[in-house]
Amino acid sequence: MNKITTKYIAAIALSAFVIFTGCTGEKENKEAEKSYCISKELKKDIKLVKAEMLPIEESITLTGEVESNSDKTVPFVSLVDGVVMDTYFSLGDYVKKGQTLASIKSTAVNEMQDDTQTLQAQLAVAKRKLSSVEAMYKDDIASQKDLQEAKSEVAILQSNISKTQKNMQLYSAGGSTIQIKAPADGYVISKNISKGMPVTAGGDQLFTISNLDKVWVMANVYATNMRHVYVDQPVVVKTLAYPDDSFSGKIDNISQVFNENERVLKAKIIMDNNGMKLRPGMSADVVLPVNSQNKSALAIPAKALIFDNNQSYVVVYKKDCELEIRPVTEIASNSQYIYVEGNLKPGENVIASNGLLIYENLKNQLNNAKK
Repeated sequence: MNKITTKYIAAIALSAFVIFTGCTGEKENKEAEKSYCISKELKKDIKLVKAEMLPIEESITLTGEVESNSDKTVPFVSLVDGVVMDTYFSLGDYVKKGQTLASIKSTAVNEMQDDTQTLQAQLAVAKRKLSSVEAMYKDDIASQKDLQEAKSEVAILQSNISKTQKNMQLYSAGGSTIQIKAPADGYVISKNISKGMPVTAGGDQLFTISNLDKVWVMANVYATNMRHVYVDQPVVVKTLAYPDDSFSGKIDNISQVFNENERVLKAKIIMDNNGMKLRPGMSADVVLPVNSQNKSALAIPAKALIFDNNQSYVVVYKKDCELEIRPVTEIASNSQYIYVEGNLKPGENVIASNGLLIYENLKNQLNNAKK
């Protein structure tokens, strides 16, 4: 037998050995994976999800905050000086227009009544003057300008009287005690008034009432995301308070100037607030679809993915005692799915909760089998 023949025989023998040991290793891995079983207690807590082929749709998530609809929000500022005698509402209460919310001890009612009487007297004089000017205008004695000035004076006095009367409608007085009435229907979203507190006319807001049937979600748009955000874009809003609920809406408006403090553009999303689950002050995540691709891939929930030693894996469930660790590669993601490719087939069940625990148990079982 010559040297060349001997080399060929050695190479064939080495190849056969590698194939044999590789098959043996794969077989050992399969046996080790099959030897681990999910307990009945653990099985109650696991969630199985089928891998399925879906069109790739990516998304980005913006931070945001729920705000009241300022078009239906009424802040209340006292029109009188005084001291709060009592309050009859709490933060978050729903109140009706005209409902008594607080009482204030003040002498301002008499002053408002005096002001009204003074204005009414001035109006009577202005009306007599207007009648005289109109007669003079017909006789070509007064000019068009004189007539317009007389009409304007009457209109201004009537407006001032109307404003004073509307202001007084918010109060019903008995002696020096004034009752503050709710200016509109809605929820009390801020309260800065309490018993014994002094108040001043035109001072700080005492409370704010807002109709929360519709609310605004103000999303923060950083410069890096500007190209992905546009008016009428559909969005999904999620909150920590209701993690299993998603609220659909669309972008109504995007500011054209960056906020000085946060260095972001503000995108306004008008949301129907069915069930009153969106409350002013809540933090929110705003998910926007972007960069939809014209191809499909295997989609699995994000919780099904396990990252270990620079490689992503899933745990495939066949039976309680038949589980497999499969490496996969991420190719895209959105708020619902991660799109992967690798040794995973459509329709196979992957574990989407407690997967890391099962993965560690399987991994330990494989390491023990190799020793």
